[in-house]
Amino acid sequence: MPQAKLDRRELVRRHNPVLTAAHPTAVLTVGNGNVALTVDISGLQTFPEFHELRPDPSRTAHDGLDGLPDHAPRPFDLDDYQIPLRTQSTWGWYETRPTRSFRFDEAVTDYPTPRGPVPYADRMGLQRAADPIPEELAPGAWFHYNPRRAHLGRLTLVRTDGTVPEDPHVLGDPRTELDLWSGRVEARYVLAGEPVTVTTVADPGANRFAVRVESPLLSAGWGVAWVFDPQQDDLAWFEHLLDEETVWTATAPRRWTARRSVETTTYGVQVATTGVLSPHGRDGVRAGTRQPSIEVVVEMSPGPVPEDAPPSFAEVCAASACWWQEYWESGAAVSLEGSTDERAHELERRIVLSQHLLAVNCAGSAPPAETGLTYNTWSGKFHLEMHWWHGAHFPLWGRGHLLERSLAWYHRALASARTTARRQGYRGARWPKQTDLSARESPSNIGVFLVWQQPHPIHLLELLRQEGRDDSFLRAHYPLVEATADFMADFVEDRDGTYTLPPPLIPAQESYLADRRTVSDPTFELAYWAWALRVANQWRSRLGLPRRVDWDRVAWNMRPPTRLPGGGYAAIATPPFLVRKDHPSMLMALGWVPATGLVDPDVMAATLDDVWEQWDLQSTWGWDYPVLAMTAVALGDLGRAIDGLLLPSPKNTYLANGHNPQMPGFLTLYLPANGGLLAAVAHIATAAEAGAPLPDGWNITAEGLRTLPPVPQGNAAVP
Repeated sequence: MPQAKLDRRELVRRHNPVLTAAHPTAVLTVGNGNVALTVDISGLQTFPEFHELRPDPSRTAHDGLDGLPDHAPRPFDLDDYQIPLRTQSTWGWYETRPTRSFRFDEAVTDYPTPRGPVPYADRMGLQRAADPIPEELAPGAWFHYNPRRAHLGRLTLVRTDGTVPEDPHVLGDPRTELDLWSGRVEARYVLAGEPVTVTTVADPGANRFAVRVESPLLSAGWGVAWVFDPQQDDLAWFEHLLDEETVWTATAPRRWTARRSVETTTYGVQVATTGVLSPHGRDGVRAGTRQPSIEVVVEMSPGPVPEDAPPSFAEVCAASACWWQEYWESGAAVSLEGSTDERAHELERRIVLSQHLLAVNCAGSAPPAETGLTYNTWSGKFHLEMHWWHGAHFPLWGRGHLLERSLAWYHRALASARTTARRQGYRGARWPKQTDLSARESPSNIGVFLVWQQPHPIHLLELLRQEGRDDSFLRAHYPLVEATADFMADFVEDRDGTYTLPPPLIPAQESYLADRRTVSDPTFELAYWAWALRVANQWRSRLGLPRRVDWDRVAWNMRPPTRLPGGGYAAIATPPFLVRKDHPSMLMALGWVPATGLVDPDVMAATLDDVWEQWDLQSTWGWDYPVLAMTAVALGDLGRAIDGLLLPSPKNTYLANGHNPQMPGFLTLYLPANGGLLAAVAHIATAAEAGAPLPDGWNITAEGLRTLPPVPQGNAAVP
C-alpha cells in the first residue's frame, strides 16, 4: 500500500458537498460536537416547513410487544425523506408535564431467574408519542420520552415586512457549498432579482454561530432574524401542551439577550449584529441594515449568557478555519486516488464526509443521539450501545481526544449504573441502553434487556490506551473498567465450569424480543464478554494490580457459540436459533471483536456466506455493512470487505451531504453508519498495510490508522 505524503487539503476539498437544488434532505450542518445548526439551501434556516418530517404513509403504528414489525420490500426513494432544520446542543433538554404524576416503578416488571426475581423497566413498546398508547403503558412511555432534547432557535431570512419566504424555489441559481477545510457554509443565489451571499460558521470552542449576509436586498429592508420555534417533538395524550416563554433585554445598542424558558428549562441567547436590532414576531429579534452587508453572531448558554460582547464574525471564521485545518491535518487520512474501480470515488466521498459529520455531531461532552445534534429521534436521547459506532473511529483515526470529551459523563453516570445493578441483585455497574444526561434508564420492552452496551466502556478506553495514553489515564478511568467488569462477571451463570449469558436477554439482533424470557448465549455477546474481561485484567496488570481470578475464570471459560447444522453460527443458543432479519450480529464475534480463540474462522466464513446470500437487507441498518466488512477483513478477504461497504441496499445509500437515511418519517439520517464506515476502513487499510492483498482496481494510500490487536491467547499477565 503506497505511503506517499497525502495532499490532505486537496483530498478533503474535492468532496465538499454542494447543493444546487432545494430538496427536503438538502441540508448542511455546522457545529463543534456540543452545539450544531443545520441550514437549508439559503445558508440559513429559512424554510423549516419544507424540511419538516412528514409521516410515512406506509407505516402502521406497531407496539412491538410481540416482535419487531416486518419491513416490506421498498426501493430507495429520496423523496421519502426529509431532514429538519434544528439548532441543538448536548446541554439543552426539557421535560413535559404529565396529566398525572408517574412513578418509575409503574414501568417495572419482575422476571424470574435462578437468583430470584429481577426487576426490568419493560412496560413500554415501540410506540411513538403520537401513536395510540394504552393507559397501562403511559408511565413507562412518559419516562421513555422524557427528557427531550431542545430545539434552541433558528436563523432565518426575513422580508421587509417581517414575513419569511415560504418556498425555497424562490431562490434562483442556488449554489450552497460546505467548505470542509474551514467548516464554513457559503450560499449564493438570486432572490427578488438581486444577488445574495450568505456565509455561516460555528465557533469550534463555544456555543456560538456567526453569519454574514451580503446583498442589495439589505438596503431595501431585508434582514436576518433569530426566532424561537415551538418545540417540534410530538406530545403523547398524557402530556400537557408546553409552556414556552421569552424575555428579551437590550443590553447594548447592537446586542440583545433573551431568557428562554421551555417548561422548567431556562437558557440564554445573545444576538449581536453590525446592524440594528428590532423585535420580530412574538418571540424573535431581527437584525437589519441599510449597508450592503450585515453580520450576526448568536451565542447560547445553559445559564445566563456572558455580559461581554461576543467575538466578531471574522474572529469566529478564523477560529473555525484554524480548528478544521488542524482536524484534517492531524490524525489519519485515506485516499483512494489511483483506483480504477468505478466505486472508489464514492467510497472516498463517504469516508471524507463521515469524518466531518461525526466531528460536528458526535464529539461532545456526552454520548450522542443516533441523529446527533441534527434533530431528534427517540427524544434526542443517546443509546449507549451505539456509542462505539459514534466514537470508536476517533482513536482508530488518531483523534481520540474527541472521544475523551464524553468520558466524564460515564464517571458522573457511574452511581446510577451501580444503582441499577444493585437493584437487580448484581455487583458492579449496569449501563443503560437509552438514557440522557441524568443516566436514568428509559423504559423499553427491548432496551432494558440488551447487554452489548455493557463492555463498551472497556472497549472505548482500550482503544484510547492503544492510541497512546500513560498510566495516569489508566488510573483515572480504571473505576469504569472495574465496575463494568464486576457486573459482567456476576451477570453470567456457571454451568459446570462453563459460563453462559442467561435470560432474560435480547441480543444486538433485536429480532428475538418476543423470546427474551428464554434467549441465552448470543454468539456475538459471548465473544465480546470474553474479550472485554480479558482486557479488564490487562488493565489491572498494567497498573501493577493482581489479576482478578473471578474475571479470568469467566473470560477464559465462556460457552462456545452454537453452530447450525448447515455449518454457520446461530445468532443465539436457544430456539429459534437464527432469524435472518435485523442485524446479522453473530458476524461481530470475529472482526468487530478482535480474535479471542472462541470463534472458528471457518465456521465464521460459512456464516458470512449465509448472510451475504440469504439475509433480508430491507430489515438491516446502516452499520451492518461495516460489520460485513470487518468480518471479511478478519477472514483475509479485502475484496469482500470493500464489497460489503458498498453493497447495494436501501439501507446503504449515502446522500450528497454524507447522511445515510434509514426510515422515512423518522430516522432520515443515521450517524452510527458513518462511524462504522470509518472503523471498517481502518480495518481494511491496516490489513492492506500488513500485507493482505487488495482486489484489482483498488489503491489505498493511508496515514495514521490503527486497529486493536487480538488479546493474548493465554492466561498470562501483560507486562
